[in-house]
Amino acid sequence: MTSDWKVCKIEDITDILGDGLHGTPKYTEDGKYAFVNGNNLVNGHIEIKPDTKRVAESEYLKYKKTLNDRTLLVSINGTLGNVAEYNNEKIILGKSACYFNVKENVSKTFIKYILISKTFQNYLENNATGTTIKNISLKQMREYEFLLPPLETQQKIAKVLSAIDDKIELNNSINKNLEQQAQAIFKSWFIDFEPFGGTMPDDWGIGVLEDIVEFSNGYAFKSSELLNAPENECFDVFKQGHINRGGGFNPTGTKSWYPKEKAKSLEKYILKKGDVLMAMTDMKDNVAILGNTALMEVDNKYIVNQRVGLLRCKNDMGISYPYIYILTNSTDFLTDLRKRANSGVQVNLSSTEIKNSEVLIAPKEINVRFDNIIKPFFEQIFANDIENERLTQLRDTLLPKLMNGEIDVDKVEV
Repeated sequence: MTSDWKVCKIEDITDILGDGLHGTPKYTEDGKYAFVNGNNLVNGHIEIKPDTKRVAESEYLKYKKTLNDRTLLVSINGTLGNVAEYNNEKIILGKSACYFNVKENVSKTFIKYILISKTFQNYLENNATGTTIKNISLKQMREYEFLLPPLETQQKIAKVLSAIDDKIELNNSINKNLEQQAQAIFKSWFIDFEPFGGTMPDDWGIGVLEDIVEFSNGYAFKSSELLNAPENECFDVFKQGHINRGGGFNPTGTKSWYPKEKAKSLEKYILKKGDVLMAMTDMKDNVAILGNTALMEVDNKYIVNQRVGLLRCKNDMGISYPYIYILTNSTDFLTDLRKRANSGVQVNLSSTEIKNSEVLIAPKEINVRFDNIIKPFFEQIFANDIENERLTQLRDTLLPKLMNGEIDVDKVEV
């Protein structure tokens, strides 16, 4: 820390700090304004999902907050510490979203990185109240202390960290485009049959998922066996929190570890590149992920937990992981599968119902042709995700050292 850095609190650098509506607005199906809570704050952005509730303008005017281009949002109830910048979205806030407007003489981007930092995230975790649903008060938000350098230094630090995040976001955008292209080709071939005259060829058949994949449940670890931090050589434990709504792998999911020395008899649960992982229980921030799948992108880093189904392609049909991943996240497949789930407070899929899901089976030469076209898309996605993990580690290593003045930002090349 240099002499011109000062200790301050969040309340010192904000014009206003508050939270959203403590209650339920009147929803309108075709409303123009989304009702946003903490789980809508994703990777620095406000994510308005297809199932996000909406309200009419009259409700917006009744409950609107003073949001502007200086506004940052933080989740403070349930899921803690999600951060987003307000970008003129048409929204009203629920109580699990805290908002504050950063003063003009402070870098908003610098403050965003203060909120992303492990120091702030640990502060939330250590000061949260409640057992089932954790909560941070507005008073605790206002009282968080951190080091604030002069504005010019804030801007330089923000520029360095933003350059890394911009590259991560670019990779994510490329990956989204590649996956959309792969889904479009899948639909053209296996739903609309466009390359085959618009109808299913006579030599294609109907089977069940078990005909084309080996399916197994994850291992039922005891909670006492899992570590909250890695010690020596450990596997990351793959849980449902690693599966995104709509499909896809979330490497920042719930973290637990299992010692490799204890896993010698659990070889079949150790994940390989190209393994497809399915959510078997509908539990993720009250958002449906039942049946959605993720792709494992690396070898021998993760071991799979219970209530996650492990799908591995059989080799005799020329089918590879891109086909299985796109199929299992397709609307028709999920609609049928979810109809066959049990009902109750916690909705579950049985292994039998998953394996008995009806699937189209094309001849081997068609599957091989499709795989040759699509697999390079996913290999590029894997490479981008691995680069993003490296960039995230770099950012997370630099962030605390820049924030406390340990590294001179003038000596860091963007």
